[in-house]
Amino acid sequence: MSQDTPSFSLAIDQIVAEKGISKDKVLDTIEQAIAAAYRKDMGERGQDIRAEFNENDGTARVFKVITVVVDEEVENPVAQITLSEAQKNDPEATVGKEYVEEVTPTDPHYGRVAAQTAKQVIIQRIREAEREATFEEFQDKEGEIISGIVQRIEGETVFVDIGRTTGLLFPSEQVRGERYRVNQRIRVYVVKVALTSRGPEIILSRSHPGMLKRLFEMEVPEVFAGTVEIKGIAREAGERSKVAVVATEDGVDPVGACIGQRGTRIQTVIAELSGEKIDVIQWDEDIARYIGHALSPARVIAVDIFEDEKRALAHVEEDQLSLAIGKRGQNVRLAAKLTGWRIDIIKAGEEAQPEPAAEAEIAPEEPQA
Repeated sequence: MSQDTPSFSLAIDQIVAEKGISKDKVLDTIEQAIAAAYRKDMGERGQDIRAEFNENDGTARVFKVITVVVDEEVENPVAQITLSEAQKNDPEATVGKEYVEEVTPTDPHYGRVAAQTAKQVIIQRIREAEREATFEEFQDKEGEIISGIVQRIEGETVFVDIGRTTGLLFPSEQVRGERYRVNQRIRVYVVKVALTSRGPEIILSRSHPGMLKRLFEMEVPEVFAGTVEIKGIAREAGERSKVAVVATEDGVDPVGACIGQRGTRIQTVIAELSGEKIDVIQWDEDIARYIGHALSPARVIAVDIFEDEKRALAHVEEDQLSLAIGKRGQNVRLAAKLTGWRIDIIKAGEEAQPEPAAEAEIAPEEPQA
């Protein structure tokens, strides 16, 4: 069986170059396709058919393989032979030995039909290989920030060109207030990569807490090196975030490192997030101190801890009350997310029950690794 050598070889080289698939994988796919074409038109169901493709001259050879098995274990009579039967003609036969017979068709008509069948299977399998290659490439980027270009917008879903494929930026993963336009270059966080029947599905985000963590790693050398560790992130994307940090080495100011001289580092992160306010606070093993820091920029006088209820009561001066609670309760809500504790705010010296707006109880958000 032979093919049009120049066009076939050119097609292989083109597939390798355009699709990013290894040449060995392409050749293996072609051989499987030729074997499938033979099995469909001239072979028997269940036969072990193998093919060899010569990329230099464009010829293909087809072989039928019979494998020797234990007498009682024949499951496929057209591809297996019992040891005792094999030894009648081959005394040296052993279990596992393969007998290979060339069955390459000589009929020119078959060659054309088989070539067309092989072509269809090749196209299908090359698409599958391309999908797998794309999936493997982006699977390694899960949890990372990548750059892309807005390709199109359908409804509220943004389709982002990220190289070999298109990622999806759903409304739930967008930042409130951001507007996206076609051909706009944006940075996105890869939330999830899944292989579906339609190919790789790559979920992107601009609002994920992991994006904030990766931006700090990119802009703050101490975070990237590990001398400053991000212990927690609470984020209301597009509005405000709180980031808890701690130094892993003596002599390092974790908050100062993240903010940078004259705020240069934190301003770069804020600019990437369209002006989102970011509070960088000192993490502390002592939960009372940690909660006091988390309520920054408000100044907290004291924090009462109720371990059994996992509840904290923060005391602040009257002029700090609205700052501690925040607009629409945002500051205390983010502090609760960050620490994982319910936090009530009261004015210093009072024992009255806190107002509902001063209460917050939200599970903490873990920064992505």
